[in-house]
Amino acid sequence: MTAPPRRVRLKPWLLAQVESQRYPGLQWVDRRQRLFCIPWHHATRHLAPQDDDGTIFKAWATETGKFTEGVDEPDPAKWKANLRCALNKSREFRLRYDGTKDAPPKPYKVYEVCEADGGGNLRPTSPEHPTGLQGPMGPQGPTRIQNPKRIWCPMGPPAPYKSPAPYKSPAPQKDLAPRGTPSTLQVPRSTPPHPPILPAVTDLELKFQYRGRQVCVLTISNPHGCRLFHSSLEPTQEQVELFGPLSLEQVRFPAADGIPNEKQRFYTHQLLDVLDRGLILELQGQDLYAIRLCQCKVFWSGPCAARCAGPNPIEREKKTKLFSLEGFLNGLILFQKGQTTTPPPFEIFFCFGEEWPDQKPKEKKLITVQVVPVAARLLLEMFSGELSWSADSIPLHISHPDLKDRMVEQFKELHQLWQSQQRLPQPPGTTEDPGPWAMPPGSLPQ
Repeated sequence: MTAPPRRVRLKPWLLAQVESQRYPGLQWVDRRQRLFCIPWHHATRHLAPQDDDGTIFKAWATETGKFTEGVDEPDPAKWKANLRCALNKSREFRLRYDGTKDAPPKPYKVYEVCEADGGGNLRPTSPEHPTGLQGPMGPQGPTRIQNPKRIWCPMGPPAPYKSPAPYKSPAPQKDLAPRGTPSTLQVPRSTPPHPPILPAVTDLELKFQYRGRQVCVLTISNPHGCRLFHSSLEPTQEQVELFGPLSLEQVRFPAADGIPNEKQRFYTHQLLDVLDRGLILELQGQDLYAIRLCQCKVFWSGPCAARCAGPNPIEREKKTKLFSLEGFLNGLILFQKGQTTTPPPFEIFFCFGEEWPDQKPKEKKLITVQVVPVAARLLLEMFSGELSWSADSIPLHISHPDLKDRMVEQFKELHQLWQSQQRLPQPPGTTEDPGPWAMPPGSLPQ
């Protein structure tokens, strides 16, 4: 019989395996940033049956007592699912890059080592909060919680926020960058090259506030979108008409029990009690839509909002466009050319149960949620250095091109064409040096 499952702490065990270099491909890709790579072959497509014996997935199943050699039937797919579920549930790891989409020849994933603070928030490891392994950590990012069933935002101190936690887009996107912008990221040669950490077009950052106090920050990376709700009912396949598709990430509003003011707590509960069906944020292509199912009225402002002086409600069970990536990029190009004085907006603001916009400041509203398409913010940050300069603000003295200059331009164009045709690079540890690492397909357009 199979040995009873054992409770094993994932973090120390997995990091020990990374350090041991026992499993091919399981290694640090950037020790300073606490990033490591796990080969993630499809159990039935990429490996011969005998090759399943040497995987980290089998080792985890054996360590936790879910597989016993010579007793249990080998099940590589189940082994992989067990480790994936353990990583998703763990607050000490965060998926930073998913290289398994579109069946690449050597699929792999990149995870970041994190730690949970006393309030239950997730944060990257930093010099002030070491794990016992070498190397400092980069800037702290917002809490990212990955759970295909449900996400719950605990009431507590605001999560640290500075920069997004990125993911790879599941599909290539078109026309995402202004013409003439580079299609590669240069990685310093002093550190091992690894896939640039960029968010998917589908990444959404959510910030929950109760009367101006930030109670939860998280990033959703579901390509279908999410549903914001407050209820004890779990959606089922038979209840799609009531709660929307099961493919959506289920995000529960933070509890209001920790609100100190009794009157504020009472009215907040009144609103949460009518948020059972929730608000759907649906992703379609490069656009984001909202569908209000809940009884609670929802008002909003954002890039696609009608230009009106009064409150802007979302009609119930009617799809409302919130954000268009194409429109944002058109605005970004105009701003880059100096044809507009301000960058295009991309933040969306929801107010639940109270009119908005009105004369009352956001900080006075009972329940608000800010939604940020992470790719839009990243694109604006990428070009902010260039965009802050007007092309005619400084007199530039440049010679007319001669024959050699034209040859150089032709070589540059050929080089850019060659770069655009490169496939996703091999995972770290291969003997081939591909040179500068191209962005993974879908992270940013070619």
